[in-house]
Amino acid sequence: MITVFVLIAGSLATGAALLLLWPLLRRREDQPADAIASIAVLLVVLLAGAGLYSQLTKYQWKEQADAGNSAAAMTAKLAKRLARDGGSVDEWVMLGRSYSELGQVPLALRAFQKADQMANGANAEAVIGQAQALVLQDIEELRGRAGRMFERALEIDPTSRTALFYSAFGALGRGEPALARTRFNQLLAQEQDPQVRALLERGIASADEQERRMAGEPATAAPDAPRIAVRVTLSPELATRIPAIPRDAVLFVAARDPKSPGPPFAVRKLAANFPVEVDLTAADAMMESRRISAGQQLDVVARIALGGTPTASSGDPFGQVSYHVGKDGRLNIVIDRLAP
Repeated sequence: MITVFVLIAGSLATGAALLLLWPLLRRREDQPADAIASIAVLLVVLLAGAGLYSQLTKYQWKEQADAGNSAAAMTAKLAKRLARDGGSVDEWVMLGRSYSELGQVPLALRAFQKADQMANGANAEAVIGQAQALVLQDIEELRGRAGRMFERALEIDPTSRTALFYSAFGALGRGEPALARTRFNQLLAQEQDPQVRALLERGIASADEQERRMAGEPATAAPDAPRIAVRVTLSPELATRIPAIPRDAVLFVAARDPKSPGPPFAVRKLAANFPVEVDLTAADAMMESRRISAGQQLDVVARIALGGTPTASSGDPFGQVSYHVGKDGRLNIVIDRLAP
């Protein structure tokens, strides 16, 4: 019975993944396939599936007719025993994995946190388990807290392919294409599965594309494509309040939806020489699923990155304007304030 269940569940999960991933993995003329969005969908669909569980769990599945021996019942028994006796780090990690398999992600996170505390932060599996649970709850965590946890797991165990895999996509999401490419290549050198190799190769292609965009290479879009047109200037008053802007300082211009947190719908990296006119189109998107389209009301932020990083830092000068795509013409953005 269990064998039949696993086969059916695996088939359904694979079919669902293919249906969801197809529009993300296919290439368009003006945009490469988006590996970040693809891995996000893949994680949500398959991360808690039987395939990953069979590789990570220490349970030995047997045919059981008694409901008292079900996975849920055994997990409940393990949780009660650990709550009573304390248990070991490995047992708390096992409990976290079991909760993940059952889809009880908040409980899994708590179990992994307990294991991490008991190990004084020195157990890579406990750290990875926490990060995976966070990603299951919110894929955007891969760019933030979960991404940092995968980095910590690599410090503990540099050979962990799981941490290397997730951290590569985390680096890509944070706008660190060189680091992402290095890690994708590390994984690719030892990977034999053709489907996984194809995913890693797409990750490398996305890193290459992201690096080209961050270097300021122009993106291409159809002449009649929806676009955001802005002219960016630096306020004279602000210019007198901040130190001289470094000659190699960069300007990031990004379009975001204030009602939909996540990666920008478009972003350009330019030299911080003012005034500058910038056009953003769907070709400047970071993710296939988040692209500029007519009718959107987006916030356009122009920020001088004094530290040179895509992530805003305290003290970075910036300006902002609301833009109605398809209706507004070229609007002015005045950089007149500092990031808190």
